[in-house]
Amino acid sequence: MNLTYLLSIMLVLVCFWLSFRDNKTSKYATTVFMLDTFCSSSKLVKTFIGHNDFVYSIDYATFDSYQFICSGSEDKTVRVWDVETSKQIKILYGHLSFVSCVKFSPYHYHNNRRNVICSSSADKTIRFWDVKNNQQFQIFNGHTCHVYGIEFSPFNSGRYLCSGSYDNTIRLWDVKTSNLLHVFNGHKYAVCCVDFSPLQSSTNNNGSNSIGVIGGNGYTICSGSYDNTIRIWDIETAKQLLVFKGHEHLVRSVKYGPNEVRGNGGSNTILSGSRDKSVRLWDIQSGKQIQVFNRHAHTVTCVAYSPFIVNNIKFGCDSTVICSGSSDKTIRFWDIRSNKKELYVINGDDKDGRVLCLKFLQIKRKPICVIVRPRVLFVFGDNLFNSFPFKLSNINIFITNYCNKQIERKKYIYNIMLVDAKKKKKI
Repeated sequence: MNLTYLLSIMLVLVCFWLSFRDNKTSKYATTVFMLDTFCSSSKLVKTFIGHNDFVYSIDYATFDSYQFICSGSEDKTVRVWDVETSKQIKILYGHLSFVSCVKFSPYHYHNNRRNVICSSSADKTIRFWDVKNNQQFQIFNGHTCHVYGIEFSPFNSGRYLCSGSYDNTIRLWDVKTSNLLHVFNGHKYAVCCVDFSPLQSSTNNNGSNSIGVIGGNGYTICSGSYDNTIRIWDIETAKQLLVFKGHEHLVRSVKYGPNEVRGNGGSNTILSGSRDKSVRLWDIQSGKQIQVFNRHAHTVTCVAYSPFIVNNIKFGCDSTVICSGSSDKTIRFWDIRSNKKELYVINGDDKDGRVLCLKFLQIKRKPICVIVRPRVLFVFGDNLFNSFPFKLSNINIFITNYCNKQIERKKYIYNIMLVDAKKKKKI
């Protein structure tokens, strides 16, 4: 395989949580993989073609045993794809400007068994789409500028949605009633990204927490901004709890550590990526920066905790591996305990575009990867599937990339591809 096609691989080892959307409750399972067994070989098995401009966001969900991908684009559309057939099954029109973020709604699935997509846009709105009926049925107005990141709450079955906007605010919405519950003020400039703290073990079987006004007692939201700060907010009171300062440019991505992280605090940590080219790890309890990872040559657009671990000889135990994607066309993997050198780097070439975002999710039956062109693959090694005593059938990684502009035609081509790492052949 041409090295050009190996731009965005995810290989490392970490203890990671996987969200099971097809269960009635939000549950988390820990699966551990060792980096040393990873080899780089894979094959393109599917391509999803339809968008004619930048693809900014993708998400994945399973409904009634069917697997779907949704995507949001600069072309102002939200599109839905059938994973098995590779066909685009829906195009959702309505946004008046580009779509920044898309998420399948866990609330509508858990409570009404509806396949619903939530999308945010530069048209200042957040919209909800019924996939089956191919129509918009709910809209949140309130932000006065471009709405960027959105996230559903891990508690109360995703009933609450937080959003970050270029109007400098974070807003908390009740999906059930469409009411705006809180406006979080404090950032001096645009809010690029938001995240909810992970599900607490004290929650009951339906994923809810009855303590507090909205059932979010003890939960927090973190946000990254153009003001170079990361802020933590109490969900119940809307009060700012903590401000992290250290980044020298806008904060592009923030992620809470999952509860199962090995080393450096787990859910008491926040991972961030910035236009200052750095990845940083923060400790919530002390309010201090733990690590800074400086190897990227351009904006760090996305950060994530991977499903891999690495044996850290210095500490005599396993460590979680984190990863970061960048406008420098690379994805880098780091030992969460050490900032001396990245564990692995996947390099792009001049034909490859910037890495825009990445996620770890699950697909039930086979380990495949959903990505957006150009030339971005997830690569599993040949002996990976022969060396593990446990099943790998639930691992899936999503990587979204910018594409290069084709000047002659004055348009963009954006394709979503699936990589079957196990069978290495077209499905």
